[in-house]
Amino acid sequence: MASVISDFLDTAVGFLWGTPLIVLVLGSGALFTIGTGFFQFRHFGYFMKRTFGSLFDKEEHETGSGHVSAFNAIATAVGGAVGVGNIGGVATAIAVGGPGALFWLWVAALLGMALKSAEVSLACYYRSYDEDGQPYGGPTYYIQKGIGELLPKNIAKVASVLAVIFGVGFASNFFSGVQGYTIVEGFTSAFPIPILVFGVIYSVVVWIIIWGGGKRVVEFAGKIVPFMIVLFVLAGLGVIIVNISQLPAAFSLIFKGAFTGTAAVGGFAGAAASAAIQTGIARSVFSNEAGQGSSTMVHSQAKVEHPVRQGMWGMFEVFVDTMVVCTIMSLTIIMSGAWNSGVEGAALSVSAYGTVYGSIGAKFVAIAILLFGLTTQTGWFMYYDVLLRHALKDNIALKNKIITFFKVIYPLPGLITIFYTVQNGLPTGFVWKVTDFFCAVPTTLNIICVIAMSGVYFKLVKDYKARYMGIGTVDPNFKVFYEKNPNEEE
Repeated sequence: MASVISDFLDTAVGFLWGTPLIVLVLGSGALFTIGTGFFQFRHFGYFMKRTFGSLFDKEEHETGSGHVSAFNAIATAVGGAVGVGNIGGVATAIAVGGPGALFWLWVAALLGMALKSAEVSLACYYRSYDEDGQPYGGPTYYIQKGIGELLPKNIAKVASVLAVIFGVGFASNFFSGVQGYTIVEGFTSAFPIPILVFGVIYSVVVWIIIWGGGKRVVEFAGKIVPFMIVLFVLAGLGVIIVNISQLPAAFSLIFKGAFTGTAAVGGFAGAAASAAIQTGIARSVFSNEAGQGSSTMVHSQAKVEHPVRQGMWGMFEVFVDTMVVCTIMSLTIIMSGAWNSGVEGAALSVSAYGTVYGSIGAKFVAIAILLFGLTTQTGWFMYYDVLLRHALKDNIALKNKIITFFKVIYPLPGLITIFYTVQNGLPTGFVWKVTDFFCAVPTTLNIICVIAMSGVYFKLVKDYKARYMGIGTVDPNFKVFYEKNPNEEE
């Protein structure tokens, strides 16, 4: 049975993540890059100053309408992105597609910075408010409102159908259990704890964190994310410095493998250039979530005075996640020589760090995986929470009951995946195929809809430049947000 499922997933993922979606991911990023005048490149210093440069300015993150500070929103979003996608997903991409996968990861990320900014900005612009005046937004919101406005009135309801399709498709990721499995696999590869036993312990910890609701999740992320990223990056740089003589060879492998594929060597089975492209872009989307629409759901809740202001945090998120963390993670795997060992997933990342730091390094990475994973899985809880709130907004009593029930069962898919995978002796790559399968449809729909609303985003960028960057003239009649917070005074 397991082999039948695996064969089906191979075929389905090959089709879903084939040329059309690859072109869509890269093409949409190029569209928003060109449409904004290459904002992420020309104004790199500006958006870094307004994001990273403002991290320690408390007032900077308390302006605007929202119930989550901009800092905690980005911490939660980065926590939801920087995690299993970097440690397990990127490692799997290199193990399957070879070092060349990193090149396509970079390309997708550089263009994805513009796409992510558009998603986040639209999510903030089209956000709605619940009965307590708290904002919630994301793809289901901007698809229903934004696409609904673009369609003729007699078929405007099609937008609601599209929003449902996205919501159902995205929610299917809940059943993959990839976060829980990758975290437990990585941790137990360095510590002598039975994977099933630790799986239960980890699930209980996740349950305790998310039981406190969205506020506890963002507070947890705000405290742990900056600390763990700094430690993980420093440790990775240590591996790179020790193997610095291998840097030219590593870049040669990356650039050659991106266009010609990688020959079989060591435990590596060999891969064509198409595998490098497919795995690199797929892992980029899952890691930094540009195009996936996921982290827009927490960004939309931020206290922010202009949608594009939060959109720049989306750019920053992709930059940190992929151009910094994924790059360092990938180089440690390639330069240490671990990439062709035949190992996949989080265990490959653990072994790469272990080549320099020994068992202590392996344990450090395992702990980092645990912390990354906790913020990833708890951060994704907020995404599902937003989908439920949108779907049940007209029935407050039912909404509260279902959200409570969801909190109770939230860790179960990961636990079930662990049991099923161990029971059937399935490889790590199998779990990631399941994730790719569930991720493809909502990602495709989301990108198409964001492209359709590109005109709205370009107007928001034009307004932001005029208001805050002194580029152009401010239109006093321009509405910065689609809806006004009902609790705000006129």
